[in-house]
Amino acid sequence: MSLTYKPDWEETKQRYLQWWNHEYFGRCALAVFAPKADPPPLPDPPKAKTIEEKWYDLDLISATQRYHLSRTFYGGEALPIWNGGYPGHTAIPSFLGCPTVLDWNTGWWEPILTGEDIDVRDLHLQKNSRNYRFAHDLLRRGVQEMQGHGLVATGAFGGCGDTLAALRGTEQLLVDCLERPDQVKTAERWLMDQWFEVFDSFHAITQAANDGGSTGWFDLWSPGRFYAASNDFAYSISPRLFREIFLPEIRRQTEFLTHTVYHVDGEGNFTHVDALLELPRLQALQILPGAGKPSPLHYLNLLKKVQQAGRNLHICLSPGEVRQALELLSARGLFIQTWCDTEVQARELLDQVKIWSHDRG
Repeated sequence: MSLTYKPDWEETKQRYLQWWNHEYFGRCALAVFAPKADPPPLPDPPKAKTIEEKWYDLDLISATQRYHLSRTFYGGEALPIWNGGYPGHTAIPSFLGCPTVLDWNTGWWEPILTGEDIDVRDLHLQKNSRNYRFAHDLLRRGVQEMQGHGLVATGAFGGCGDTLAALRGTEQLLVDCLERPDQVKTAERWLMDQWFEVFDSFHAITQAANDGGSTGWFDLWSPGRFYAASNDFAYSISPRLFREIFLPEIRRQTEFLTHTVYHVDGEGNFTHVDALLELPRLQALQILPGAGKPSPLHYLNLLKKVQQAGRNLHICLSPGEVRQALELLSARGLFIQTWCDTEVQARELLDQVKIWSHDRG
């Protein structure tokens, strides 16, 4: 299978298989993006005139994606991934009936489980709703556009803790974790069942464009089922509550998927890494300090803890930090994502990484 936007897809795919298996292939995994040196002469895509048009007009979304994908160099393990954006309208809270408010850049949900108790028994995936139907139409359009050209993201449609926080409201869910933890656990189990159903329906559409595998809002590819698990809500709870309430459903998620990376987003979530490393089917962790925080390399002990546990490690760095990272960390199982100003610089970085990489076990 050859891809227009990724001519070396077959070689890249083999490196992904080795990375997921925690094998060393002569360098770290490196996804380096840059402006393409010789982009095709496509006209600028039309600009949305309204918020509605930006998020729902399939012709506009397709034109915008074609333009940006064609003008990007995807070096190493970088992937051309088609998506329609993730402001929340194609996610499980919306499918369950949360009013979804969109603006030009993002969106948010209004809680609907506002009673004292958490009762999900009357909720169901509203498969005839506009957003549920649009989510599927969006994926079908992506597959149509990207066959032989690139990959199609299944999307960002929810995760353990965060979907319930949308339904309940974050502050109320914090109270629930203390006052009615058993109800939270019951709701989480039901919501993960809904997550499985949505994933299967999305994957059934997108695998045709993804070489039988999958990719999502997180720029990795895997054979079979892949998703980046996360729980941003857990930033505000203790390791004990995380382990008792949410870890069981994250475990179920990793058992359902072929490969999982856990998106450890923000310093407040770093305290949960020990619990996550107990999950035998969790192959990789991303350590992301968050906006305004130091580089991931500032948290070297945490990065080494992930590697010493035999798990793959994903970090985002500036190009100037890549050499330092490879002096401090093993290249085995390490995935670095970065961006260069030019394609020439990106190609040079790929060559240098082969020299700087060392397998330290």
